[in-house]
Amino acid sequence: MTTRSYHLSNLHVPSRAVSRSISAENPRGEKGRGAMAMPGPQDAGRDLGQGWKIAPAITLGAGETVVLADIDGPGLITHIWTTAFPAAIRDCILRFYWDGEETPSVEVPYGDFFCNGWPVRANVLSEPINVNPNGGFNSYWPMPFRRHARITVENQRPEALFGFFYQVDYLLDDIAEDSLYFHAQWRRENPVQYAREYTIVDGIRGKGRFAGLYMAWGQNSNGWWGEGEVKFYLDGDTEFPTYCGTGTEDYFGGAWCFGNSRGDGYETYSAPYLGYHQIIRPDGHNGANMRHGLYRWHILDPIFFEHDFRATVQALGWRNFGGGIPNRFLALQDDLASTAVWYQQEPHAPFPVLPGRDDREVV
Repeated sequence: MTTRSYHLSNLHVPSRAVSRSISAENPRGEKGRGAMAMPGPQDAGRDLGQGWKIAPAITLGAGETVVLADIDGPGLITHIWTTAFPAAIRDCILRFYWDGEETPSVEVPYGDFFCNGWPVRANVLSEPINVNPNGGFNSYWPMPFRRHARITVENQRPEALFGFFYQVDYLLDDIAEDSLYFHAQWRRENPVQYAREYTIVDGIRGKGRFAGLYMAWGQNSNGWWGEGEVKFYLDGDTEFPTYCGTGTEDYFGGAWCFGNSRGDGYETYSAPYLGYHQIIRPDGHNGANMRHGLYRWHILDPIFFEHDFRATVQALGWRNFGGGIPNRFLALQDDLASTAVWYQQEPHAPFPVLPGRDDREVV
């Protein structure tokens, strides 16, 4: 049994896969049962009747958890599209469960999953995550499952969230017995402990591959913030890692402090596998309270592990003395939040407890 891939090179190849799609207009993805909602007296489509745009979105009640997708397999989730008001970004939690597991393989705030952890939306033009105006969130991460898939969203706000739109596209198809499952985990430290490396992810146990990360990086100090190295500890590494980068901006594919050719500030970019796609400036340049969004996907440069994996990054800047000449590193105490993405065999190790709403808040 093999898992098929779907891309431009095999558009002409026939398949026995069955295409299905879940949305508020067809919440169970049933064949021939979309757009069946009957209009009520307050619906915008009340003059047009059944079959028109009657139920395109849902309302998330205060504190409510809603099942977005409940699918019997085997199958493969190929695309997720969603949009909601910015209030959902850190206050709604996405959770994905594979094959009836009790604890989720994905537990990430809604916006961070789509590389939008700050309350200001930013476009992303990467291969697995694509964000378009004005807040169209798309995921193309392939997510196989053998028996069952369940996706939920929890609204942790004290009031209802109106206008939550979503669509989950998937295939019912054979899945290889050795296929790896999609996982994603969110962490945050604000502030990072002085002279302590920030943990992107830890405690991964089992065979798999690290697929990348998104970081929402907030400056708590003035000056340059990206001297720190990214480290991957593979298969028994203890004090020293196997993979060690040369600097934060280098890891995310940039160089020399993300400076532009004019020399007057940072320059953002969004590419298929890496990007520095967002900068939020309070006042001036390179000051405290600036916020940054960065991503790196290990798709063409995979990071494989056999039985354990850990990733860290250093928050590191410069101390400045006479004449502004930097001569010593400064261990920063910045606001770091990360979403790590990986594939592995199940079962997965338990995740840390997700920080509560107050500890996720952007202030």
